[in-house]
Amino acid sequence: MEKNKTPRKRQPTIHCDYSVRLYEDGKYHWMYDLNMLKNPSVLIEVYWVLGVTVAIFAIIMLAIQTCSDGLDPQGFGFVLEITGIMAAILLVLGLLGYLVYAAVAGWTYSVHFIMDEKGVEHRQAPRSAKVAKRIGALTTLSGLAAGKPGVMGAGMIAANRTSMSSDFSAVKKVKAVRWMDTIQVNEPFGRNRVYVNKDDFDFVYTFILSHCPKAQNH
Repeated sequence: MEKNKTPRKRQPTIHCDYSVRLYEDGKYHWMYDLNMLKNPSVLIEVYWVLGVTVAIFAIIMLAIQTCSDGLDPQGFGFVLEITGIMAAILLVLGLLGYLVYAAVAGWTYSVHFIMDEKGVEHRQAPRSAKVAKRIGALTTLSGLAAGKPGVMGAGMIAANRTSMSSDFSAVKKVKAVRWMDTIQVNEPFGRNRVYVNKDDFDFVYTFILSHCPKAQNH
């Protein structure tokens, strides 16, 4: 005889707008459309990631140089020259990649935010997520055709990562950048950007800051 199964409780469907509101699931929801021509927030994040990549490359090259030739000024100069060339190439490629993505996305990056006492989730709206998946798939295929596993891996990550969550208990820094409608929520190994319209900016900023006991604010 089969046991009676307890029916699963359905999660309510949330249809939110651009105002921050508390919904029946006990969480705050809102939408934000970022104009990728006027707001450079995403481009800045791209360059931050590329900057970290260049810095790691330079540190590895300097370590190899020091181990092989010691403190040789000529060797250091060569490493700095190579690093500079790499940085210039990534600067151009980063901008071109951003413009291609922005154009395909219609110059708008749409995000759905979900926030409660534990954290905040940055979730790409369906249209933006679809664009990210397409570009990620193209990147994966180009990496496969060129025989470059690194490019393939980057494409697979881009295609599958359409959301990011921040745990307030782990957040170390909260920074308000009002002219970009942006609140930076940074954990030790994660950076989240919360976009919110000016009418609700102070409420969201105060809410996040008050729920991040370890955070420094700026």
